[in-house]
Amino acid sequence: MVRTFELTKNGTSETDVIDLTEDVQDAVSKSEIANGIVTVFVPGSTAAVTTIEYERGVLKDLVLALERIVPRGEKYYHDSAWGDGNGYAHVRSALVGPSCSVPVKNGKLLLGTWQQIVLLDFDNRPRNRKVILQIIGDTR
Repeated sequence: MVRTFELTKNGTSETDVIDLTEDVQDAVSKSEIANGIVTVFVPGSTAAVTTIEYERGVLKDLVLALERIVPRGEKYYHDSAWGDGNGYAHVRSALVGPSCSVPVKNGKLLLGTWQQIVLLDFDNRPRNRKVILQIIGDTR
């Protein structure tokens, strides 16, 4: 059985880290899939999905690390071609990746105690982000 759900999340013009865990668990519950896997995917090339402990300190550490690795304000060839100033967002997105998959057992996400699923929105303008959840497995 395959079930597909869609979420919409709003971003700002900064590096947003948005906790999706509760929304993903709600979709798994609604899907009636007991055992399987959920893939969380963000369409677009300036956002990403990963897992992290959703704690203020580590979230700030992540944002600062990404700023050190792929800083705003540097010259990006994308910016020269398109003039939109978000070349850094495309590179950050490519490094983190557009999706993650989480096992499901007995209708529950098999995440670690301090692990949450997050959407990272890197773009330099506010965006309404679509997030696709695809849940595959055996029904209850």
